[in-house]
Amino acid sequence: MRKTRAAMTFGAVLVAVTLAGCARGSDPVVVETPEPPPAEPAPVPGDAPDLAALEISFELVAEGFDQPLLVVGAGDGSGRLFVAEKGGLLRVVRDRDVDPEPFLDLTDAVRTESERGLLGIAFPEGFADHARFYVSYTDANGSSVISRFLAGDDRADGTSETVLLRTPQPYANHNGGHIAFGPDGYLYVGLGDGGSGGDPMGNGQNLLTLLGTMLRLDVGESPDSVVESDGSGYGIPTDNPFADGEQGLPEIWSYGLRNPWRFSFDRETGDLWIADVGQNAVEEVNFQPASSPGGENWGWNLFEGTSPFPPDRTVTENQDDFAWPIVEYRHPTGRAVTGGYVYRGTEFPQMRGVYFYGDYVSGRVWGLVRPAGGPAENRELAETNMQVVSFGEDDDSELYVVDFADALYRVEAR
Repeated sequence: MRKTRAAMTFGAVLVAVTLAGCARGSDPVVVETPEPPPAEPAPVPGDAPDLAALEISFELVAEGFDQPLLVVGAGDGSGRLFVAEKGGLLRVVRDRDVDPEPFLDLTDAVRTESERGLLGIAFPEGFADHARFYVSYTDANGSSVISRFLAGDDRADGTSETVLLRTPQPYANHNGGHIAFGPDGYLYVGLGDGGSGGDPMGNGQNLLTLLGTMLRLDVGESPDSVVESDGSGYGIPTDNPFADGEQGLPEIWSYGLRNPWRFSFDRETGDLWIADVGQNAVEEVNFQPASSPGGENWGWNLFEGTSPFPPDRTVTENQDDFAWPIVEYRHPTGRAVTGGYVYRGTEFPQMRGVYFYGDYVSGRVWGLVRPAGGPAENRELAETNMQVVSFGEDDDSELYVVDFADALYRVEAR
């Protein structure tokens, strides 16, 4: 791995801090929360991975990207990797070579200052048959946009955009923007609290705004869909927690989030992992089991992780009303958590069942696992020079990490 680090042009994008004096802090801890505790990951079936013995390395796959933010596979068996660059290009990697022409060019549509840009890409299960895919970006007005595009054999049709959702953003940071299809075929969207600092508009606890939430949308890709996939707009799954609109906006799946920069579904269990970037002190990883009916309140801006926010606030809320992180760590161990994936590939059986996540600022990577019959275990696996901005999976569930400096690596056991 290269030992140099490019200028941290994205540092202000995720957290309003500098790296000066960024000393090592305490390791992430598995959270012991007030009763009743949040649901924990299901025990790993069969032989649990030996987290204490696991050693990992990072194999360079491709480099030379311009501020890459995300990598995904299309699930079409092509073996292609799609890398989103902040400035609006979606690039294709084939057999470690980057196509000279972008798959999609949104540079004229995307606004890029601060945390804005091309922020999310999602391919539905049927992409190989119907060539529809979805993107998330910030437009010229700074609004969060979710759109559908059509693709040809090797390139997307840039004129085929159908805008499904447009959400105004009051500030340039905490946009979130990650999107992914759940095992139910619905599109999940992570939106930050709208920005600034400390959630001045109170969006995190406001069920009448889409900001500070996870959304669950019917875009026509689910077997239970009630909308046409080639139509405009989206539908509301009938089992969304606020589907009737009486207590909150029907799109909301869960709320109380500051900046859910990256989230993922476990391909084997369907569980949802949400990493929420903290404010001044705490980074957290949240876990929602596949059996959840939704509606979790993750606590922001009343809590930062399990700590009251602001720190001197007297807690008067019933803590049973909140869902608590499964793991959290304090600054300066790291300053911007980057959520990852539970490894479900086959090439590195030592990694199977481990949830990998990292930190953008410190470059550290951790693993989390819950063995059958025991509590969750967490361990630092690497301390790197990377700006760990994202993890990703290919069609075979192999795991990758994106270095915002310019490169894509595969995570391997050694």
